[in-house]
Amino acid sequence: MDLTVTDLAIARGGIPVLAHVSLTLRPGRALVLRGPNGIGKTTLLRTIAGLQPPLAGAIGLPAEDIAYAGHADGLKATLSVAENLRFWARIFGTGDIAAALAAMDLKGLADRPAHSLSAGQKRRLGLARLLVTGRRFWLLDEPTVSLDAASVALFAAAVRAHLARGGAALMATHIDLGIAEAEVLDLTPFRAAPTAPAPGGFEEAFA
Repeated sequence: MDLTVTDLAIARGGIPVLAHVSLTLRPGRALVLRGPNGIGKTTLLRTIAGLQPPLAGAIGLPAEDIAYAGHADGLKATLSVAENLRFWARIFGTGDIAAALAAMDLKGLADRPAHSLSAGQKRRLGLARLLVTGRRFWLLDEPTVSLDAASVALFAAAVRAHLARGGAALMATHIDLGIAEAEVLDLTPFRAAPTAPAPGGFEEAFA
């Protein structure tokens, strides 16, 4: 099954930001969302993930097939790296965490409490969580924040491996991940038209 978005309109803080967005993401494919800051990339991802309702349009994909990674890492500070991953593996009903530890170079940190990790290490652990979800469709909002070049390469390799297994990734990022096969969708043409002020409102008083 594909992830489909049809004629979607979304708002942030009650103000429309994007309209008439349509896209299709098939298993084995990656799509990168581009556009200036504030255009609505995060809002679009949150809407597709089911965290907020759209203004209009339709999203076709069972929610249980989506794994969303936003700006928060979703870590429990008092648990170790391995305990965090085991917690999420139990939540999603998956198995061994060894592959996730290896993919994001966390084996040497497995017993360290999450609160003692650097920002980059926490980010790698947050991304390793995706690997134990068993979900096919990854929705990723600026996944490489706080990562150095070596860690970005690890993440790109993890995405490629996910695609090779029939997974898919929809990512908002400003940097080149080095995933040449990823398609790019510029959201600028989908910017919502400005809404007119209500009659008798603040702006009219000073017209």
